[in-house]
Amino acid sequence: MKTLYNFPKWGLLLGLIGVMIFNSCSEDFPENIESSKMTVLKSIKILNAGADGSTVIEGVIDENKKTVWFPRVDPETDVSAIRFEIEASEGAVLETDTYAFPFGEGDAEKTVTIKLVNEPRFREYMVTLRLRVPVFGADFSKPNVIDHTNNELGSPAYPAFSGMTTRGSGFDGEHVLVVARNDMQPHLLRMADLKNNEIKRIPLNMTGVSGGTYTFNMGAQVNGHTYIANLSGGTAASPLNIYHWDDPSKAPQRIANLDLSTIPGSGGRHGDNMSVNLDEDGNGYIFFGDNAGNKGLRLKVTGYTTISAPAAFAISPAAQAWATWTQVGNTDSYLYSSHSSPISVVNAGGTKSYTMGSTTIPIRSSDPRVINFNGKRYLMATTAARGAGEPVVLSVYDISGGSDIVEALNIFEGLPEHDAVYSYSLLGPDNQAPSTQTAFNIIKDDEGNDKTLVLYTASTDAGFVIIEIPRMELDD
Repeated sequence: MKTLYNFPKWGLLLGLIGVMIFNSCSEDFPENIESSKMTVLKSIKILNAGADGSTVIEGVIDENKKTVWFPRVDPETDVSAIRFEIEASEGAVLETDTYAFPFGEGDAEKTVTIKLVNEPRFREYMVTLRLRVPVFGADFSKPNVIDHTNNELGSPAYPAFSGMTTRGSGFDGEHVLVVARNDMQPHLLRMADLKNNEIKRIPLNMTGVSGGTYTFNMGAQVNGHTYIANLSGGTAASPLNIYHWDDPSKAPQRIANLDLSTIPGSGGRHGDNMSVNLDEDGNGYIFFGDNAGNKGLRLKVTGYTTISAPAAFAISPAAQAWATWTQVGNTDSYLYSSHSSPISVVNAGGTKSYTMGSTTIPIRSSDPRVINFNGKRYLMATTAARGAGEPVVLSVYDISGGSDIVEALNIFEGLPEHDAVYSYSLLGPDNQAPSTQTAFNIIKDDEGNDKTLVLYTASTDAGFVIIEIPRMELDD
């Protein structure tokens, strides 16, 4: 009792108030309902699957997650009135006899909540119904990444990409081309070796390669053919040279030696960029932009090695030094872009038919390409770190809507969101010459169907990465 007598009076008062509050609040708490009735779902079947409503399909219950999974059902199933047969705790029944799964156009799966009732108790389960319908496109949830960038998830950045001395690269599915202006010199890397985490450089025979501010700067790898261009001088009269290899051990063929001052409308200094667009027979065009970003140059290519019909055209808007033109399939449409202008659809002469908004996707999106894979159309591009703090990120967007590229981009821009379906960071760094390349390859299966989408990108001082994406597959 001594302790009580010494306790402050205000303490007693607070204690009494606390007891009063507890007693008053306790009346608001729900009381536990004592019941022996249980609500556990032990088994579940769909009784009316299939076009004729006679197919029975058994589900799999995850009691911890309170989910139910079924094998895919025939798309002719009446999903507006699915009937279940269950085994459950004694006395427990489903709240309703049938359940509607409100599939929308294009939906392949839908989840609804079912309630198991055993008054006064109940329990809810999330039931997912998936249709057995064709699936399209790539499964970006399953990438196989061969990384030689600054991204710490992979190998260290490929050493040739340092000191801004490697600005040109290429990829054709079999080889990576690295146009190194340092001691490593231009060389190839086999895709098969890279997949085995091996680096075995294949040097290019550089006999006869000479001339220009840099004798080699840009490159492209197309169907087993290697192209390298020099960086010409500051005037149009300084030669622009293009070299070709079909065997890296042999001296190259100089397929172009151009005095651009003889081509009406051409600009000065070329070779900061090069876009090679050739079909399987080696026919198509090579494009360059001048360093000022105001003039484009188009060269016709026949049979991989014959250059003819050089033509210049104005670029609008100005492109800085890194303009690119990439062909859309086998059409006369090309995606024109740069580090400072949004993507435009142009023809081979540079005439525009569509220009994307400058904020739809990042303005630094470079070397954009259209990919048709497994029934879907994608747009890929990699941002260039031109300014401080800007990222170097490969992004892929789904632009499957529309009958052609103009309609596809128009539909895409009309969507409320323009998020990428896949992104991969090369982790910069930003620099004053962020030349950036992309490429892709499609591997076919034995029946000639699209099987694997292979993406490639590289950027100055960031390194290169190859990403294999499998096609989307139905699973049970």
